Order: sequence, then structure tokens, then C-alpha cells
Amino acid sequence: MRLPTVLLADDHVVFTDGIVQLFQGRFDVVGTVADGSLLLDAVARLHPDVIVMDISMPKLSGLEALRQLKAKQDPTKVIFLTMHAEAKLAAEALRVGAKGFLVKESSGAELINAVDAVLQGRTYLTSALTEEVLALTASPADPAAVTLSARQREVLRLIVNGQRMKEIAAALNLSPRTVETIKYDMMRDLNVHSTAELVRYAVEHRLVAF
Repeated sequence: MRLPTVLLADDHVVFTDGIVQLFQGRFDVVGTVADGSLLLDAVARLHPDVIVMDISMPKLSGLEALRQLKAKQDPTKVIFLTMHAEAKLAAEALRVGAKGFLVKESSGAELINAVDAVLQGRTYLTSALTEEVLALTASPADPAAVTLSARQREVLRLIVNGQRMKEIAAALNLSPRTVETIKYDMMRDLNVHSTAELVRYAVEHRLVAF
């Protein structure tokens, strides 16, 4: 029987060694990396079911690595395991596309439960932060509190007008990946979770002329 595959990303080698031992017989740890840039290469090569990674890593942070994975439309599920027990950070991670957020003080059993949960299509958030994170993510951002750059507004206007990513990239002389990244950054900042929500929000709040 095939075990679910997991990739670990953390620059504390002793810590990842402990997780490898914890996961034995339950999940197949297909690789470990120590910085965010190596993570992207490992995901492309190994295609894990789940990534368990820290937020603070050399060269490329966990959040930025996740943004780049989402820009590539990579389907791998991501769980953050971090020493930072901050609700705002957890909310940001979920907005970017993480499926789980735990702190390193969590038990081994909780980490296993989190991996099981995301494999089943659910989101796992450590209970100590749940109430505060739900309050932070309950509603879209106040448009007055969000400032979009000129480039973001250009991309948003073309999205609202129904153009596809490749068409927008050609019109603005950008790569499709750059356009995807700009779109995901706007979705994160406005706390919306799909292109349809982004378009509706832009129209309702008159964020662009169209």
C-alpha cells in the first residue's frame, strides 16, 4: 500500500530528523530541504502530497515559497510548522493558500492529525489560534486600508474585463507567472479566495475603471 508522501523544509536539521522518525510507517518522507529555494526544485522533482515547512528559512521564506507554488498552480498541500504563534501570521498563511498551521510546541500526535486532515481535504489550524484567526479572516479587507500599485490595477482591470492570464501577460509584456503572482498578491491583500470573488470585490468597490 502506497504511503502518502511528505517533503520537509526546515533549516533545523535535528528537528527534521525527529519528524522523519515520527512519520515512519505512517507517511513516506521523500525528501528534506533546508531553504526555500531548494524547496521549489524538490517539489518539481518529487511531487509530494504534502509539504511540512517552516516560515523562517534562508534565501526564500516559507510564505514566499508558497506564493510561488500557487502562482505555478502546484496542487501540493502545505502545512506550516513554526515557532511563531501569531494569529496574523497564521491568517496570512491561510490566505496565501496553506492548508495547515501549527506551532513547534505542538505534539507529534497533533502534527500527524494535521497531515491526515489536509490529505482528506480539510484545513487544520492549531486550536490555540483558531478563534483569533477566524476573526481576522471572517470578512474581506477594508478597501480604504488597501493600496494597490499601478501595475496591480492594470492587471485587475484586465481580469475584470474577462481576459485570461496569457492575454494579460501579452498585453502588459509580462510572463504569465508574474501575472499569476500579482493576482494572488491582490487576493491575499483583499482577503478574497477566488478570481470570481476578486472580480466581484473590484466591481463593488470600484477599484478600477473598466
